[in-house]
Amino acid sequence: MSVIAGCQRDKEVPTLPEKVVGHCVYKNKFSQMEECRDYVGEWSEKEATEDCKDQGSTAMLGSGCDTEQRLGFCFLGGEDDKWTRITFPGVNAEKCGSMQRGCELFGGGVFEPSAICGGKVEDSGGGTGLPTFRQPVLTCMEPKPGEPPGMSAGGKVCTWEMISGATEPGRSFQDYASCDRVRTQRPYYPASPAENATRDDPRMKDPAYVSEVNWVRSQIESTACVCCHSTRAPQGPSNWYVESPGNFINSFHPRGLAMGAGWINTIGFGAYRPEHNNGFSRASPERPNDSVFVTTDAARIARFFEAELAHRGYKREDFAGQVYGAGPLDDQRLYRPTACENGEGVGADGTLTWRGGKARYVYVLEADATSPTVPPNLDLPEGTLWRIDVPEDGTPIASGAVRYGAVPTGMSQRFPASGQPAALTSGRTYYLYVLADIIVPLTRCVFTAP
Repeated sequence: MSVIAGCQRDKEVPTLPEKVVGHCVYKNKFSQMEECRDYVGEWSEKEATEDCKDQGSTAMLGSGCDTEQRLGFCFLGGEDDKWTRITFPGVNAEKCGSMQRGCELFGGGVFEPSAICGGKVEDSGGGTGLPTFRQPVLTCMEPKPGEPPGMSAGGKVCTWEMISGATEPGRSFQDYASCDRVRTQRPYYPASPAENATRDDPRMKDPAYVSEVNWVRSQIESTACVCCHSTRAPQGPSNWYVESPGNFINSFHPRGLAMGAGWINTIGFGAYRPEHNNGFSRASPERPNDSVFVTTDAARIARFFEAELAHRGYKREDFAGQVYGAGPLDDQRLYRPTACENGEGVGADGTLTWRGGKARYVYVLEADATSPTVPPNLDLPEGTLWRIDVPEDGTPIASGAVRYGAVPTGMSQRFPASGQPAALTSGRTYYLYVLADIIVPLTRCVFTAP
């Protein structure tokens, strides 16, 4: 049984077949670190070759990874007796925690630490392996030459630099906000578009259809989606992209279309209210069936993507098993904590104790509160009693260095906005929620106040 974030995990390291079809050495799209994966069990050579191609590399058949110094293995799959065993090379034990979080939290796998990690991962303080999440800021600037005055005070154009943010309709998000900030808020990596994306599309001879395609593209170009889905992204676009030749909609994979149609719930991505976001909005707790796209007309954009799905022969029931679309964001939002162990919680003197490493975000919530996730609307759930943050350029804080209600030097109190948090009542249970960074939890457990 592995140890992560100071909590016992029920996932056992699997026993794999001896058969190794081949291996693949590649650079991880998220961390940009070299990894090696073995194709174990009943993989065909064709399947192994195609999977390695998806990683941007070439498979070597008939042999396994030969990595002498490693931080551990990550085991994925198991369906139809096909396993992927990923080797994380390295000798720096401080990275053990981030490797395990990447494998188990983001990858959904099982991590087996090596002797370098001491055979377990606990309190490594090694960071997240991802860029530090930069909180959204509202940027206001003068309109670009030749463009009309903005809708904000003094004719300026004001835009939230956030993955769910949008500039004014008809303007380009990349002209009025920093995509560098946005790309820290999601793990960005390049990925291939749908096959045959640049094929000739006879629909592009229909003026009415072309008008709708152009409207959809214009909507997307006004939002932060364009930060990753454009040739202007640092390493190239992440699958579909607005400049794709011909009909750019053909670069979408079916799942992206289903999210655009609202067939897959995308609440977990977070949302601004339209009055705070230049009239743009996306799926929210109040409007759970809207398109994943930030838009000024949710019904219109959903109809467009529904029509595209119908054109490709898909029905809503084809995606019935994909209830939520935000991946780890949904996993964390829906997480229900168990009892704290090993001294975690808030002590009689108010000291907060957690396990798993140093923290950037520390919460104390009511025991039944929803787990917080991302700004702008899911990071302060109802039932939050106290939250303190380390700024993006600050130094994370260690367990035992925080007392309830006292803000350490170098941190700021996000909630309550001012004054002291509500006192904890002896004998009542509360939720301690501590993160190395947004969506990278260290401790999530329920304690009883002394």
